Amino acid sequence: MSTAERISCTVTDGVADVRLNRPDKLNALDQPMFEQLVATGERLRRDSSVRAVVLSGEGRAFCAGLDFSIFGELAEGSRPARMETDGPAKALGQQAAHIWTLLPQPVIAAVHGVAYGGGLQVALGADIRLVSSDAQLSVMEIKWGINPDMTGTQVLPELVGRDIAKELTFTGRVVGGEEAVALRLATRVEGDPHAAALALAGEIASKSPEAVRESKRLLDLAGRVSLAEGFEAEQVAIHSLIGTPNQHEAIAANLEKRPPKFTDPAQ
Repeated sequence: MSTAERISCTVTDGVADVRLNRPDKLNALDQPMFEQLVATGERLRRDSSVRAVVLSGEGRAFCAGLDFSIFGELAEGSRPARMETDGPAKALGQQAAHIWTLLPQPVIAAVHGVAYGGGLQVALGADIRLVSSDAQLSVMEIKWGINPDMTGTQVLPELVGRDIAKELTFTGRVVGGEEAVALRLATRVEGDPHAAALALAGEIASKSPEAVRESKRLLDLAGRVSLAEGFEAEQVAIHSLIGTPNQHEAIAANLEKRPPKFTDPAQ
């Protein structure tokens, strides 16, 4: 599976390896990149053979943020395009980051080099972020006289707290890998984030896909619905899993001390 030009995507053993593929521009975001990020995410969202996704950048960086040509358009008064969609993300840039939260499969971002502005917001759409120690992350929009507009203002406070989110957004300061982990902007530091992300994705892909998907859905409800709704959702989910072929296979494989052989979930 591949997408020409801006995004490459290959699937091996249930793991989708998605790479921003504009290394000569540090994977800067332009209109085709936005469109292909959304298209790739939508395709993976519907692919029941995919059990985990790794999101990374080719070359020296994860993503340097908006392409300079877009800043030129902003200087001339151009406004980001709004899209007709049923979801909360109406702008194309918002969709390029938000689409990864909509995937039923876990998404792991592998961040090296810079992740600035819109690039950081794309990474924030992942469930887990693995970063190199020398990675550089920044909510850089303030430098250009604008606000984060790719879901970052809503996602960042949930991760790092409202006060830290404000400090990072108001200053645009650059955060290294170790500090990013300390702030909860990233999950952990890895010497080779991409290799580590693929290994983690492979481990996730070896688990029952329905159980992983239900667990992701439930964890994403936490803090966004009442405890009563969350507890009820847990019970509905576990009753939907008990007795299914993959749940039987998980038990059998554990008792027989062998690797499980799970089937792809129904869409």
